[in-house]
Amino acid sequence: MEYLSEGSVEQPELISGALKVNCMVGVKKACTKCDAIVQVPVPSRPINRGIAGPGLLARVLTGKYCEYMPLYCQTEILACQGVDLNQALLSNWVDACCQLMAPLDEALYHYVTDCRKLHLSY
Repeated sequence: MEYLSEGSVEQPELISGALKVNCMVGVKKACTKCDAIVQVPVPSRPINRGIAGPGLLARVLTGKYCEYMPLYCQTEILACQGVDLNQALLSNWVDACCQLMAPLDEALYHYVTDCRKLHLSY
């Protein structure tokens, strides 16, 4: 196999409270005898065609739903760390994560409502 080219993919990720960018390089090679091109596949992402890593997505969701931090505040915090992400992009990430977790939500709903007695506290 002869070296042909390489494609790189950058993925912002939250590691130990600091935002870092993972750069994954997929080498592309061509066979000199059969003219076939082979490329190493890049790792899958949590959101198709999204740039965020799982740690960054978890941080955005935790900030929104557990710490009650609006997305515009999170964009300001990320801007202080040198990352320019707008509120619409974070909103799209939250929506995509909610769609990913829909089967879990449905299973939990059926688990809770299928019991004979349901105790609620106010």
